[in-house]
Amino acid sequence: MLTVTSVNVNGLRAAARKGFVPWLAETAADVLCLQEVRAETAQLPDEVREPAGWHTVHAPAAAKGRAGVSLFTRREPERVQVGFGSAEFDGSGRYVEADLPGVTVASLYLPSGEVGTERQDEKERFLAEFLPYLVDLRKRAAADGREVVVCGDWNIAHQEADLKNWKANQKKSGFLPEERAWLTEVLDEHHGGYVDVVRTLHPDTAGPYSWWSYRGRAFDNDAGWRIDYAMATPGLAARAVKAYVERAASHDQRWSDHAPVTVVFER
Repeated sequence: MLTVTSVNVNGLRAAARKGFVPWLAETAADVLCLQEVRAETAQLPDEVREPAGWHTVHAPAAAKGRAGVSLFTRREPERVQVGFGSAEFDGSGRYVEADLPGVTVASLYLPSGEVGTERQDEKERFLAEFLPYLVDLRKRAAADGREVVVCGDWNIAHQEADLKNWKANQKKSGFLPEERAWLTEVLDEHHGGYVDVVRTLHPDTAGPYSWWSYRGRAFDNDAGWRIDYAMATPGLAARAVKAYVERAASHDQRWSDHAPVTVVFER
């Protein structure tokens, strides 16, 4: 089996204080993709910078306290790449990938955006650059006999089933028609060519949600969004046997506003 877990930690140093470290000690994951690490590598406590039993790659953002992605792998990667060849975004802590035997695994933190602001413009520029890279990555991997899985916080809910209050969010960043259309392109077998593994295994489920606002009683009411995805090439997706969200038992046991999303693949 190959078990891949992805989670936006909402600040790795804060998550380490709230319960991430014991969670890490118990996880059965072979690969762990983290987003929104929000720290320079040297600022991370030893137990999360280089935990025993893991090989780690940290890709912090040039802007301090923002973004940042990491990969934890049980096996030492054959190759590591930070960024996707973008002059604008390669220093922004948004993307890191690693080659393991037969598979390329990536951690993605796509910009969140806000309608009517520069943040939304930034998100749109990222989308425009990133889709061609995803297509190229899939083609290069296929030529090498490899599969790909890109995990992370994609900051877009694709369908109405992917967020609880979809009617109230149709004009909000994360559920805009053009953003949803972009994800449709990622999943189009004739274009992006990727498969939404969790949705494939849970076709008729509301959610399963992976992010709940800290405001109000969103978590208690399960008023969440499904924005954390494992997007895999078809060959790997066909080997997925299980996918689940590791939702905390209660609000006070959360160490992030996101929950880990785990997918298990047969090798």
